Amino acid sequence: MKGYVYYSREESSRNRAFIDDLMMEAAKISIDLYLLVEDEQPDADAAFILFRDRHPEKAASFEQNGFHLVNRAEVNRIANDKMKTFELATLLGVPTVPTKKVHSVNEVNSYPCVLKTVDGHGGNEVSLCMSKTDAKTFFSRFEGRSLIFQPFIESGATDVRVFMLGQEVLGAVKRTGNGSFKSNYTLGGSIEEYPLSTRQQKDVITIARALKSDYIGIDFLLLPNGNWLLNEIEDPVGARSLYKTHDFSVAERLMVYMKRKLASS
Repeated sequence: MKGYVYYSREESSRNRAFIDDLMMEAAKISIDLYLLVEDEQPDADAAFILFRDRHPEKAASFEQNGFHLVNRAEVNRIANDKMKTFELATLLGVPTVPTKKVHSVNEVNSYPCVLKTVDGHGGNEVSLCMSKTDAKTFFSRFEGRSLIFQPFIESGATDVRVFMLGQEVLGAVKRTGNGSFKSNYTLGGSIEEYPLSTRQQKDVITIARALKSDYIGIDFLLLPNGNWLLNEIEDPVGARSLYKTHDFSVAERLMVYMKRKLASS
């Protein structure tokens, strides 16, 4: 069986260790896995493409050419649009952070608030705005981009990322910010394994089932009273925090899942 893992050129360098791990685990179960970068084209006989980029149009083009994508292009489209993520959660009845699109600073009607680009990731295009002046700065910085507004919700800079493989919970990681309202591990936050309640497991399985996703991360703000609110869906999702807090190979689980799925299709 032949497959590809697709990355942008920049991300292929940053994620070289994970790519090598994927290739090693693939070889153990007789999958020939190759790296595909930028505009390189896969061979027509490839069984699948593990798509590791935030580029719904590129994903869709591979599907239109007959390739089996992990995740589907539709998953990539929804996960990389925070407004579509919010709409999906609302439709499914999953508790979520109230979210609305805003086109000007005059539509921001309460402070403090959180402003985000609709397609940003990694916490780099997010701002806690305490005043209209802060909001104006954000709008100026991201002029021409689609923006969303969320009320600031006190969570102690704590959230939970749940890693899903199909409809199975691979693991969950509690992330706490370090001197910032952002909890991202890559921005210096602390992490620990987090046990999900029955209700929380139901929420994430509901989302994964609706998306028909293969491998995603689902982020929830963790509230002081123990409840949670969906904040984002990540595709592609980075596994650094999962490797740090759990004692299994994500690459191994992913490759075994792929082989089983393709064998049964």
